[in-house]
Amino acid sequence: MTQTFSEPSPSALMLLGERRDPLSERGVDCPGTLPSPSDPGLVERARAAKEALGDRVFILGHHYQRDEVIQFADVTGDSFKLARDAAARPAAEFIVFCGVHFMAESADILTSDDQQVILPDMAAGCSMADMANINQVDDAWAQLEEAGIASRTVPVTYMNSTAAIKAFCGEHGGVVCTSSNAEVALHWAFDQVGGVEGDGKVLFLPDQHLGRNTAVLQLGLSLDDCIVWDPRKPLGGNTPEAVEAARMILWKGHCSVHGRFRKAHIDRFREQIPGINVLVHPECANDVVTAADMVGSTEYIIKALDAAEPGSSWVIGTELNLVRRLANAHPDKDVHFLEDTVCFCSTMNRIDLPHLVWALESLVAGDVPNVIVVDDETQRLAKIALDRMLALPAKNPAKD
Repeated sequence: MTQTFSEPSPSALMLLGERRDPLSERGVDCPGTLPSPSDPGLVERARAAKEALGDRVFILGHHYQRDEVIQFADVTGDSFKLARDAAARPAAEFIVFCGVHFMAESADILTSDDQQVILPDMAAGCSMADMANINQVDDAWAQLEEAGIASRTVPVTYMNSTAAIKAFCGEHGGVVCTSSNAEVALHWAFDQVGGVEGDGKVLFLPDQHLGRNTAVLQLGLSLDDCIVWDPRKPLGGNTPEAVEAARMILWKGHCSVHGRFRKAHIDRFREQIPGINVLVHPECANDVVTAADMVGSTEYIIKALDAAEPGSSWVIGTELNLVRRLANAHPDKDVHFLEDTVCFCSTMNRIDLPHLVWALESLVAGDVPNVIVVDDETQRLAKIALDRMLALPAKNPAKD
C-alpha cells in the first residue's frame, strides 16, 4: 500500500501533530492540543490534596503523561525507573501511579505489602501489553513443547507486559527487559541455551519491533533468523520448519504510537531540513530504526536532547507529550515530531487532572480508590524474572 502525504505543515503544526487521520486508533487523532480541564480550580485542589497527604503519598509520572499531571509528580521517568523509585520510598503509604496498568502492577510487585498502588483511571491500559494474553502465551508454549522446541527456548518479556506474562517468564527460566537493556537480556537468554551462535531460541514478548531490532542491530542475527508468532494461528502461522530454523520467535505485538512512524516520514524531513538529526525509539519498525541516526529509550532520548548542540535540528519518533515537552525545554534547538497525523498515547492520556484530583481527594477523605493488587503467586514468579533482570550486567560483557 502506498502512503501519500499532503503538503508539509509548518514546523509548529508538525510538532503538535495537528492533523487528522480517519484510520487512526480511536482516541489517538486529535486537533493538536489537549483540552484544558473544565474546572479552573483543579490545579489548586490537586495542590491542596497533595499538601494534606504530605509524605503519605508519592506520585509517579511517566514521561508520556500530560503536563497538567506531570507538574504534580514527585518523580518522572520510564516504567521500570518509576517502579524502582516507588520501592525506594517505603514510608509512603500510597503510590499514585500516573501511567498505565502494567506499570502500576510492576510497582505493586516491587513495593512492600504495607504500600498501596493506585491508578487514577482503571481504563488506562496499554494496547501493546494487551496483545499478549496469558492464555495465548500458555497455548503457544504448549505448541513449542509439542514440537520439541520449548526446552531450548527462553522467554523474554519487555517491561511493557502484564504481571501474568512476567510471571510466565519467571516460571519458565526467562527474564524481563527494558528498551535500555534488551541487548544484555537477549545475550543472557541465549547463553542459557548455548549462546547466540548455537541453536537455542528466544520467545520475545510482546513487542516484535524491539525484539527484532535488538537481535538484528545489536546481536548480529539476520531478519531471516526472526519469525513472527500470531497467537490466532497454529504454530503462530509458521511452518514447523520455519519454527525449527528460527532464532527469535517474535510475538505479534506492537506499540500503537511507535508503530505508526514510517521511513517515508524520515525521508520527508531529510528533504525539508538538510542535516536534521533523526532520533527514534526502538519500538519503531526495523526500516524506521535503520534509517534513523540515533535509537534509544525515552531516557536516552531525553539525554540526547540535553546534550545536543544549540541550533541543531532534531526530529523525534516517540510519544508526542514527551516530544512537545522536550521542544519547550530546549528553545535553542529546532525540535520536530516525526509524524503529523498521530497524536498522544490514547490510553496513557486517560490519566488526566480530574482523575488525579479525584484520587488524591479520595485519599484525603479516607477512601482508597483503584488499588492495583497482584496476587501472591503471580508476584512471586514475576519477581523472579525481574530479579534476573536486576542481576544482569550494566552492559554486554562480550563487547568489553
